[in-house]
Amino acid sequence: MARVSTYLNFARNTEEAFNFYKSVFGGEFGGHGIARFGDMPPMEGMPPMPEEDKNLIMHIELPITGGHNLMGTDAPESMGFTVTRGNNIHINLEPDTREETKRLFDGLREGGNVTMELQDMFWGAYYGTVTDKYGITWMVNCTNNQQP
Repeated sequence: MARVSTYLNFARNTEEAFNFYKSVFGGEFGGHGIARFGDMPPMEGMPPMPEEDKNLIMHIELPITGGHNLMGTDAPESMGFTVTRGNNIHINLEPDTREETKRLFDGLREGGNVTMELQDMFWGAYYGTVTDKYGITWMVNCTNNQQP
């Protein structure tokens, strides 16, 4: 089922922030729990993950009010990230089909800047990121991998 969530980037304190949000909203971490960068398979052409980054959070989610999910990640400098106000919040779209994913992505990219082209990812999704012409960053993540 399609859903929309808010994705938060933190500079190495995602776990602290999400434990705080959990204390405010209650509930349990959703999805597959806490995924850490050390759980990520090595990627061809990429340097090995620094030891100090392996325990950082790659993905976490927490259901909050009204069926909305907060999702988050640490954004390690070793992977080229610099967290600043403005790039620390993304809107995450999870369309039902690859066709809808491409339609939304192509619409949002018009006049904007693609930061990652749509592609099949190791977590099983068809995924890409784009910053629209108004400076809003969108993550488009389809986990239904049936081709149209």
